[in-house]
Amino acid sequence: MEQKIKALLARIVHPESGRNIVESGMVEHIDAGEGRVTVTLRFEKARDPFAVKIKRQVEEAIARELSLDREHVAVIVREAAPKAAPAASQHTFTGGIGKVLAVASGKGGVGKSTVTANLALTLRNMGYRVGILDADIYGPSQPKMFGVEGYLPDAERIDGEDCILPADAMGIKLMSIGFFIKPSDALIWRDAMATNALRQMIHQTKWGGLDFLLVDLPPGTGGVHLAVISELKVTGAVIVSTPQQVAVADVRRGVEMFRADKIEIPVVGIIENMAWFTPKELPENRYYIFGRGGARAFAEQNDVPFLGDIPIVQSVMDGSEEGRPAAGTDPAVESLYRSIAEKVVENMAKTC
Repeated sequence: MEQKIKALLARIVHPESGRNIVESGMVEHIDAGEGRVTVTLRFEKARDPFAVKIKRQVEEAIARELSLDREHVAVIVREAAPKAAPAASQHTFTGGIGKVLAVASGKGGVGKSTVTANLALTLRNMGYRVGILDADIYGPSQPKMFGVEGYLPDAERIDGEDCILPADAMGIKLMSIGFFIKPSDALIWRDAMATNALRQMIHQTKWGGLDFLLVDLPPGTGGVHLAVISELKVTGAVIVSTPQQVAVADVRRGVEMFRADKIEIPVVGIIENMAWFTPKELPENRYYIFGRGGARAFAEQNDVPFLGDIPIVQSVMDGSEEGRPAAGTDPAVESLYRSIAEKVVENMAKTC
């Protein structure tokens, strides 16, 4: 039985090395018996970006060929201890990126990821080459937003260096930690583990030539934000908020983080999301469900450009659920975002 399993596993190739996992010595142990199979895989480097992909392939191959339920197949992943490499020797594929726009929020639940996706599509519609780095390590939403949850990145070797191929989602180059984990997996990471994974995505992704890279940051301020700032030359930041005071109070922290000494990243504007709701049957009415004008007032009082407000629109919610952001399908939504995108481009040209 072990030999049969080894023969199955010999069909699985590591994308970086090009060698099958048996030949390369990655299959450390096989235990088969009583309707259960356990396989231990050892990867040569810490946090190998293809570990989850290969783990899934092993589980699926064994379950399929041996007619076992997936819960009766266990794959244990062991990784080498991380090695610190001098920063100067790190290769990067970020050289073709023009401007990096950080999209942040003081707190969660304000629609930051939805705004990022629709803003990216609007910039694409304006003729720009656009990418998204989903840096929300603990809650990656962009694969769902663009309908590419099942994407498993492959690798390519360029000039002796391995790079990871991003998803092409509606003309947007997209990289997310969500591509390397199962949706059901809980990411219980220390800050160092999260930032190391993020650095790998930043530098090893084959971004190519981009006019804008939008970085969907986690809510709040913390280690992930500092890692992005230290690894990428962020040229400007946008803060997303909803109108109510409890959300606006946290906007100040985001603005102050980007304005802090030794960071000094221009805040190109604030967007007020979910500003009001207009029922289809009452097109002249506006209902300010989350308060009114809080983000706009904060921007005016703190010398921050106000980019615009976005109402609650059914097609925006539907587009996020269906994996097709509304700015790519609904002209009315695209028009709302185009006004904001034009101000972003204009403000970045002035201040960045």
